[in-house]
Amino acid sequence: MGNLFGRKRRSRVTEQDKAVLQLKQQRDKLKQYQKRISLQLERERAFARQLLKDGRKEKAKLLLKKKRYEEQLLDKTENQISNLERMVQDIEFTQIEMKVIEGLKIGNECLNKMHQVMSIEEVERIMDETQEAVEYQRQIDEILAGSFTVEDEDAILAELDAITQEQIDLPEVPSEPLPEKIPETSPVRVEPKPELVAAS
Repeated sequence: MGNLFGRKRRSRVTEQDKAVLQLKQQRDKLKQYQKRISLQLERERAFARQLLKDGRKEKAKLLLKKKRYEEQLLDKTENQISNLERMVQDIEFTQIEMKVIEGLKIGNECLNKMHQVMSIEEVERIMDETQEAVEYQRQIDEILAGSFTVEDEDAILAELDAITQEQIDLPEVPSEPLPEKIPETSPVRVEPKPELVAAS
């Protein structure tokens, strides 16, 4: 049927990944060998004990020599497994370090590009221009503040009060005079409802 999308996926497995996989496979094989030898040693020890019971001392001694040799092989196997595991850890840690270094490299490149866009001279120029603009505005404020007389200040305050008064919405004062005496009204009598009377 062919590839569904028309192109093959790129494998992301690196040479380091392959090396780690091979080391782990070798370690697993050694562990299997180690387990097999350990079981064999137990069987040989039991067999040597049986030979001694049967009075076959020389045969038992020969079997124990073989067992001793296999135990030494087992010790060597343990060392090899430790070496393989250490190597796997070293490779994996080096891969992490490489990723960190790659990240630092990308970060440095990004910073360098930003520094090229905004050089120290450019920053100093902008800061100088900003300082000049602030100083210019301060001078304008001083000129404006010093050019007003006392009468000008009073007129400004009066206009400010007038604007403030305009913003306050007060109710209109009635134009007709208030009556001198409020006419009395007869009290309104409320008749009870028939259903309420019946209920009581």
